[in-house]
Amino acid sequence: MILVTGATGLVGRHLVAALEGRGAAVLGVSRSAGPTAEEALRAGGVEALFLHPRAVGEGAAGLVALAREHGVRRVVALSAINVDEPAEHQPSRFAGDRNREAEQAAAGSGLPWVALRASSFAANTVRAFGPQLRGGDVVRYAYRAFQEALVDERDLAEVAARALTGDGDGVLELTGPQSLSHGEQVAILGAVLGRPLRFEEVPPEAAARGMAAGGLPAPFVEALMARYRRHLESPQHRPTNGVESILGRPARTFAEYAADHRGAY
Repeated sequence: MILVTGATGLVGRHLVAALEGRGAAVLGVSRSAGPTAEEALRAGGVEALFLHPRAVGEGAAGLVALAREHGVRRVVALSAINVDEPAEHQPSRFAGDRNREAEQAAAGSGLPWVALRASSFAANTVRAFGPQLRGGDVVRYAYRAFQEALVDERDLAEVAARALTGDGDGVLELTGPQSLSHGEQVAILGAVLGRPLRFEEVPPEAAARGMAAGGLPAPFVEALMARYRRHLESPQHRPTNGVESILGRPARTFAEYAADHRGAY
């Protein structure tokens, strides 16, 4: 049995499907339904544990200790490629992710472990650009030239499934196959959607106000804009071959992601 925390999230739902596709017995837990992770572990029969940094939060170390006590033999943690940067430089912490804690819990478990250090998710573009694209053909956003190698959540899930069933060891850095600027991302979306999209750069303060108005926490938005500013002159985290090294195929491109999720834009 493989226990998946955060089973209904962006990565978790794909992970459950990938594991089931490999014939694994899976128990997915989430905050909204079913037993807790602790209850599942105490019930016995769990052989591998997936730690989602938002789902387990500050409780990662305790959960891993309980897992080891009840016979779990392998731990895989979803982490982030910027996990070694100062905490205040990691926007996801302001959204509840505890990547460092999840990774440290896995590494200190005394069990075989893998930490999946992921770059920014391709799905983040839906949140950043989707509301404007659903209302017109102009995307007004900050820092046109900021670049990053967006990773498809499905690739993360497939790598996680391999890791939970025995492939990989230690830290894996997982990115998409190419660094793309915000302007290039919108251009790709235009080509995929068949629309004459235009990127209009706006001051970061204006972009921040729009994101906050959309419900994002102000500390997260401030940290995100600061991240863009720090890494404006060069790509943040260049592409790696981490996905290909495990799956034996190239990571999915952003164009592939956009084509498969065109309805979200």
